[in-house]
Amino acid sequence: MRLAGSGAKEIALPMLRNKSELAPSRAIFAELIDPIDSTRIDEVVVTYFAKPNSYTTDDIVEISAHGSPVVLRRIVEIALAAGARMAEPGEFTMRAFLNGRIDLTQAEAVRDLIESQTLYQARVAAQQLGGGISRQLKPIKQQLVDLIATLEAGIDFAEDDIAVMSSPEIARRVDDIRPQLSEIAGSFSYGKIVHEGLTLAIIGRPNVGKSSLFNRLVQRDRAIVTATPGTTRDLVTETVTIGDIPVRLVDTAGLREALDEAEGIGIQKSKEASADADLVLLVLDASQPQNLEDESLLHELGSKSAIVIENKSDITSSGKRSNAIYTSALTGDGIDRLREEILQKITGGSAPAAESGFLTSSRHHQLIEQSIAALDAANVAVGNHIPHEMLLLDLYSALRPLDEITGTTTNDDILNLIFSRFCIGK
Repeated sequence: MRLAGSGAKEIALPMLRNKSELAPSRAIFAELIDPIDSTRIDEVVVTYFAKPNSYTTDDIVEISAHGSPVVLRRIVEIALAAGARMAEPGEFTMRAFLNGRIDLTQAEAVRDLIESQTLYQARVAAQQLGGGISRQLKPIKQQLVDLIATLEAGIDFAEDDIAVMSSPEIARRVDDIRPQLSEIAGSFSYGKIVHEGLTLAIIGRPNVGKSSLFNRLVQRDRAIVTATPGTTRDLVTETVTIGDIPVRLVDTAGLREALDEAEGIGIQKSKEASADADLVLLVLDASQPQNLEDESLLHELGSKSAIVIENKSDITSSGKRSNAIYTSALTGDGIDRLREEILQKITGGSAPAAESGFLTSSRHHQLIEQSIAALDAANVAVGNHIPHEMLLLDLYSALRPLDEITGTTTNDDILNLIFSRFCIGK
């Protein structure tokens, strides 16, 4: 239980007994007592963080009990009775942001860390919590601010004989900034998958082994498997981890002419799941020759991202496809190869390292794209010999989206740079 604010110690001390002095950044052992009758409730570990050396920069007292909901609820009741109030959702992280302890990208990374479904997602969030994206954008922003400050100085302090930057030099400096932002924006295609995962639909004719393959990938008997075609009538879903990426697997009804209304509804759902999926596994029967229904399914995939699987490879195949993955859901042969192919499709064979930093937030991606568009407009303005006063509007439009990611660049920042760089006013 965490208490934050100027009265944190005063509220915590009356509920603690046999305690050592609460020293900053030191954990102590104490008895938790009920202030009403001084009866012992639990044995706890108490840690005190003196401002500004805490998560929110406030005074903070953290009480670690044994975890009983009854005890934890009583600690909260005692604190509320002593004058504390319940924190709003996300308030501790919001206070850390407002007090300058973390920037906005780090605050968003806290949420991502809490919501992580895989260890890799947690590592990426932790890297961003350490300010990874901000560190990438900081030198790019500085280049842009330097350019803005130079142009502002040339306009506002022309009487001080500050050289105005030439158009080719302005264009060169804009061209230096744009590729750096484009590289960060380009990392979002993979970062989005890491953050949100993807959906993979398993489709095919009845009795080709879709559900058995689904169970192999899930590594447990999740879908019902029988020798009777058309067993699966509804969508069966399960989330698994493939190469540290959360993948939502969807087992679908076999695609054929429906024999009854229930199967027809299941087939319609299968088609919808295939259309909505990020990746499709089309399962064929390796023990049978390819027929017109298989050809039709292959044709319907069109440009859809898909992997063709020849299942039942443990049975003698009457025909081989060079571009298919051969598996046996019965023996497990080819399943590892299938996982590798799925990962290859997900990453495109070039997944960036978490340490290098990549975008996982749609908001960040949209803002960087806005900045790039403004830089493109600035380049057009330079080519058309637009006055620097107007060109600066585009450059500020490129700076503002970056500020929304990392924090605001104020007019004082620009002025301080002008005066320090050019020694104006001596």
